[in-house]
Amino acid sequence: MKGKFITVEGVEGVGKSTNIDTLKTLLEDSGIEFILTREPGGTELAEKIRDLLLDIREEPLGEMSELLLVFAARAQHLNQLIKPALSSGKWVICDRFTDATYAYQGGGRGLNKLVISDLETMVQQDLRPDITVLLDLDPEIGLQRAAARGALDRFEQEELSFFTRVREAYLERAEAEKERFIVIDASQELESVKKDLLSQLRIRLF
Repeated sequence: MKGKFITVEGVEGVGKSTNIDTLKTLLEDSGIEFILTREPGGTELAEKIRDLLLDIREEPLGEMSELLLVFAARAQHLNQLIKPALSSGKWVICDRFTDATYAYQGGGRGLNKLVISDLETMVQQDLRPDITVLLDLDPEIGLQRAAARGALDRFEQEELSFFTRVREAYLERAEAEKERFIVIDASQELESVKKDLLSQLRIRLF
């Protein structure tokens, strides 16, 4: 039996790592074999592309170059890790996936979403997540949390307006695909977020 593909999305500072730990514990307690990965990255080569995308460099990275690098990393990630894991029956938890591309490059950068859609089809064929958890938070709060963690990467240094567009794009996708998305209010206390997430996951997954 093919494994399930679960992705976790949200702007900076929403608490993805903490909530991914909650998801991991749920699957472990349920006896489900899974792998945990992330985008951009997930394989040795894809992680090198991640560095190109996130590191601050003297030479600016063009918006289309950024988009193509994201999908280059994704193609490697899919072929080397995600598809083999799913085919073997393992579940896959991925910290961000293509919804992030629609949100960051489509919403944030303003790139043509039809171009993103064409690349999505080219790289993924018909592979899409079974469930996507969207941790929703006012980006101003999220950026404050991210800044408290330490040095900011190339994306985290963007203006608040960029992340407002990112959030709007995420919510648009969630509204358009309600059966796939679980939207969690990440402004709540951590225990409340955890309770909501577990409740929704148990309904959707089991």
